Amino acid sequence: MTTTLTNEEKLGIIDQHRRNLDFAIYGFELDLIELNAVTPLDTEAITSVTGRLELLNNKKAALEVEAATLTE
Repeated sequence: MTTTLTNEEKLGIIDQHRRNLDFAIYGFELDLIELNAVTPLDTEAITSVTGRLELLNNKKAALEVEAATLTE
């Protein structure tokens, strides 16, 4: 993949993506708080949100790896 962006510009874009993921992660964490506050517990919804949180955290980890390659 070839691009004319500098490493600093790329890192800025990565930071924007990480921030967006942080917002989404926090939103899902709030969803879990809400889901756990009601009875009966909707275990299917809790499992679904937990899975989406895991996916977002995996994406964030991948961005961390990419950022590390740009700062070496």
